[in-house]
Amino acid sequence: MSVWQVIGKNLLGFDLLIFITAAFNGVCYYFARMYTNKLYKQLHLVVFVPSHRKNPEKIAKAIRDLDEGAVVELRKRSEGLYSIFANVTAIFPLLGILGTVVSLLPMVADMADMQQNFFAALTSTFWGLVFAIIFKLLDGFLGSRIEDNDKNVTLLLERRELLREEEKKCNAAGRSSSSSRRCSM
Repeated sequence: MSVWQVIGKNLLGFDLLIFITAAFNGVCYYFARMYTNKLYKQLHLVVFVPSHRKNPEKIAKAIRDLDEGAVVELRKRSEGLYSIFANVTAIFPLLGILGTVVSLLPMVADMADMQQNFFAALTSTFWGLVFAIIFKLLDGFLGSRIEDNDKNVTLLLERRELLREEEKKCNAAGRSSSSSRRCSM
């Protein structure tokens, strides 16, 4: 049996499980990236603005206008999908090793098919490692964006709380204080 025939046969065996898992992980990656980018676009220019001292009223309005519930929901979805993605990525080498063991076990019973079983063992290991490498690289890109979004959501919530406190102080003072520029917002 040629190498290509063994690979083709294995694609219908244990290697199919590896490919189905890879497809599932690809879908998780796609949606995690979609939610992460959506959240990043909403937060980045509003929350992480180094020039906020130039126009604090405009930034305060932008922060107030963000829908806190939607931001938290996007954060929850992106982090949930990312968690699934990262965990599934971590099992690919294990799936490859499992495929190797499953393929080598029949060798003990039937030494005549030793070469075919050995090829089958190697293809499972190969596909497990290939998908682990691919998804680990994608994890590097997505993981940093998830961390940025987490920091930005925390910063947004802190700034919104500060704005609420300033508004309470201004309301308590009856907005009569001329020394505070923020009370005129």
